[in-house]
Amino acid sequence: MDRPYIICHMVMSLDGKVTGDFLERSEYGKFIEEYYRIHREYGADGFLCGRVTMEGSFPQPPVPSKDYDGPPIDREDYIAEKAAFYAVAIDPNGKLWWSNRAISDPDEGYDGAHIIEVLTENAPDTFLAHLRDKGVSYLFAGKSELNFPLAVQKLKKLFGIKTLLLEGGGIVNGSFLQEDLIDEISLVVIPAAECSENAIPLFKTGKYGAKTALAKSFQLKEAKKLNDDGLWLIYTKNKKENEYV
Repeated sequence: MDRPYIICHMVMSLDGKVTGDFLERSEYGKFIEEYYRIHREYGADGFLCGRVTMEGSFPQPPVPSKDYDGPPIDREDYIAEKAAFYAVAIDPNGKLWWSNRAISDPDEGYDGAHIIEVLTENAPDTFLAHLRDKGVSYLFAGKSELNFPLAVQKLKKLFGIKTLLLEGGGIVNGSFLQEDLIDEISLVVIPAAECSENAIPLFKTGKYGAKTALAKSFQLKEAKKLNDDGLWLIYTKNKKENEYV
């Protein structure tokens, strides 16, 4: 396979929401910890999130006020370093102004992950110069719209990523699903329902160009009951029938 094995690993409500007030309730904190434990135990080579999820999980510094005044920067992939673990950010137009080359987080499953930005060629020179200055790697996957198959092929070819955890948000998850790039789904299910129009579902079409398509078929690999009525569900791609109406 010319791309990583991709596992969509998420926490969700009974009705399939991955955002909402239920995530803030203290009695469900134990399930969030289970999610982090499973993340660590997968032993993947990296994790991938969309821009909004990255901003929410790892706060960003203010946008620098000074513009880049050097020569034009070629739209070529930039490998700042090779690392044991990576944090991959889907950031088409360049809006995540990282202050360091790696994630800083109290959870050892995220801390120290070298950052790779996935960009389109629309990302400005000022942003590219900033990433280089901070030692952040980046790659291009499209001129103005993201090409997800190309992005994940480059993650394997350039950085040696063989197993990748896809961890949201819903639009990024939906884009990977529609491109048939998800090999396994790992769901920590919290015993709560989020009846809100603002809560985002596990898979959603949207701004990254994914359109409505035939549903993708998966088969149950394992179901584990967690303490206090939670579940851990593991599904793998149905190789006999990847699509159905």
